[in-house]
Amino acid sequence: MYSGRAARNCLSFIVFLLPLALFCGCGSSDGTDPRGESQIPRVAVIKVARRNIANDLTIASDFLPFQEIDAYAKVSGYIKNLYVDWGTHVRKGELLAVLEIPELEQQLRQDEASVRRAEKDMARSRQDLKSAQSSYEVADITFKRMTGVQKTNPGLIAQQEIDVAQGRDAEASAGASAARYEVDSAEESLLSMQAALERDKATYSYARITAPFDGVVTQIYAYTGALLPAGTSSDIGNSAVCHLAENNLLRLVIPVPERAVPDVHLGETVQVEVSSLHKTFQGKVARISDRIDTQTRTMHTEVSVPNARYELVPGMYAVVKIPLRTAKNALTVPIQTVDSAGNGQGYVLVVDKSNKIDRRSVSLGIQTATEAEITSGLEEDDLVVFGERSQYRVGEVVSPKLSSTPENAR
Repeated sequence: MYSGRAARNCLSFIVFLLPLALFCGCGSSDGTDPRGESQIPRVAVIKVARRNIANDLTIASDFLPFQEIDAYAKVSGYIKNLYVDWGTHVRKGELLAVLEIPELEQQLRQDEASVRRAEKDMARSRQDLKSAQSSYEVADITFKRMTGVQKTNPGLIAQQEIDVAQGRDAEASAGASAARYEVDSAEESLLSMQAALERDKATYSYARITAPFDGVVTQIYAYTGALLPAGTSSDIGNSAVCHLAENNLLRLVIPVPERAVPDVHLGETVQVEVSSLHKTFQGKVARISDRIDTQTRTMHTEVSVPNARYELVPGMYAVVKIPLRTAKNALTVPIQTVDSAGNGQGYVLVVDKSNKIDRRSVSLGIQTATEAEITSGLEEDDLVVFGERSQYRVGEVVSPKLSSTPENAR
């Protein structure tokens, strides 16, 4: 009786253990634990690569016209014709406005009449000089002939006749001298009248107000019929015709910090980013003051930006990137992979060929906002841990996964 019950219990226990044994046997055919490999942490890594790197100085500024002026009238007058308005583009020498100056026009007519009269006086004086010279030549020849006859035939000609001839010769000589003086006086008078005419013509030419350079009229101060005072005094108020700005070439004033002064050079090309246009323009370092402002510890620097298509407008906000240091084909890593220790030193975590974490000391060169140059401590194609590094221990076995960053994608 007991033996049959015991046999049935033993059979039930075997039936219970059989599925458990089958389940355990299906986990691994070679008897190893599969959970060991799944416990190896995966780590994002970046390959050390060679590329060009540059350290830029980024400074914001506003565009200014290359030059701008208020166009004044040099003589007082009424605006007869106005040829420009707000936003008019003009060329150098192009007419902006013409003034009406009646009193100066009258003065010009008087000057012209005076010159004509002086020219007639000059012509008459020259005719008088010719007549006086002819009279003198006749009187002089007569006197010399009579003197010669007296020497060869004394007593043939009375002394009284010789004396009269001598007097006439002296009188004719004096008359010729006086006529020559009158010609000189007439010439000086003519030159004076001509100078007065040229002066008034020059003054009248200022009635035509022209553009001194290529530019854009950014403001109009007066319109047709307005009286403009002569813009020659220091207290002329708002008496200009218009405001003219040279906008086909703009300038950016950059206060360069003292530390960056040795790296800024005339003629250097810089990048100018204009966020409102979503565009980048080429600029050039055109002027530097060669002097450090002792209050701000900066150097006045100007960047010229061509604006032939007038895309840029003075007053627009721009960001200038001035390259300070550059290195070509340098070993670089993302800046996030480096823990700086100061004085150009730092360290990174590297996954070696055995997939173990290693801590490397590195020397740093140029550093930008996204990249760092490695001058020693790493080799090309080394795998550097990217991201959070505090969770990894030196010597720990990891599973590296190559990460793609914007820097690597370039």
